[in-house]
Amino acid sequence: MRDKLRIGIIGCGGIAHQKHFPALEHFKDKVELVAFCDIIKERAEESAEEFGTPDAKVYTDYKELLKDDSIDVVNVLTPNVAHAPITIAAFEAGKHVYCEKPMSDNPVDAQKMVDAWKKSGKKFTIGYQNRFRPEVQALHKACENGELGDIYLGKAHALRRRAVPTWGVFPDKSQQGGGPLIDIGTHALDITLWCMDNYKPVSVNGSVFEKLGHLPEAVEGNLFGPWDPKTYEVEDSAFGFIKMENGATIYLEASWALNVRDSKEAATTLAGTKAGAEILSGMSYKENQLIFNRTHNGLLVEEELSPSGNIDYFEGGESAPEVLDAAQWIDAVMNDKEPLVKPEQALVVTQILGAIYKAAETGSEVKL
Repeated sequence: MRDKLRIGIIGCGGIAHQKHFPALEHFKDKVELVAFCDIIKERAEESAEEFGTPDAKVYTDYKELLKDDSIDVVNVLTPNVAHAPITIAAFEAGKHVYCEKPMSDNPVDAQKMVDAWKKSGKKFTIGYQNRFRPEVQALHKACENGELGDIYLGKAHALRRRAVPTWGVFPDKSQQGGGPLIDIGTHALDITLWCMDNYKPVSVNGSVFEKLGHLPEAVEGNLFGPWDPKTYEVEDSAFGFIKMENGATIYLEASWALNVRDSKEAATTLAGTKAGAEILSGMSYKENQLIFNRTHNGLLVEEELSPSGNIDYFEGGESAPEVLDAAQWIDAVMNDKEPLVKPEQALVVTQILGAIYKAAETGSEVKL
């Protein structure tokens, strides 16, 4: 292994600039960005000039980038529907892969990605950086230590009152595969499953609504400015009810636009036999909170941890989740360790999301 990992970036849009480029800037002693690919050549050129090595190469076809045998790692930062073909091709080309969330827009392709990874012998992870938030880490440790007992109820919260993303391809179903469920619901579900350490769903029911996205009057007050109701193709809210093999139940709620007062995002509520816990985060909260509830000396008590900052936007600090995520991924590749976000776990997330969409479409329960 060389002193520095050589990374190729496939997809130079918003997530690359908001998350990956700023995070990787912290590790210039360990990585170098040597190739940039985007279907819009100017975007790749600008990214290469700002973040790449002096001799960084620019591509508009990811297959050409993958021919470069000197590239160790590929970051797949494209719209959801392109995750699977690019990731599979990267493994076949002998690259390690960091793929943005969700693993894929559908469970069938996600399984193909896992199969290709297992054949490759390379490292693979998915971009669920919310696991690295301090309050999520603290809750996970408490669950791991058995402090909540048998966790039989989980709620995954990803509710926005009015925060429809109006840039890129977010409202384009052909590129993203869905709306808030697959975009932000995936983060909430990931941290809920991870803290419960429960990856065996057996059945899923779901409701998906396209109620506000097409209403011109609904765009008022949107955090990111008005969207175009005529070109809005995805759901504006979705809800899922998941039963697990051990009898536990998970409720998932996700929205970009919903007439509710509280906006909870990348948040979770857990109830166990010994105690309960909830993470409060999102646009309704100035600071993230972790609150445990239990009985103590015959009384019901709540224990609140010190606040730990906002999760909505990258602020660039060395303790930011994106930076910690990048650090452990680089360490995993360079020192042959297992990344925190395991492909098999991310696959289950995509399987559940796909089942919610299918249950809503068919009007019947989906067995897994």
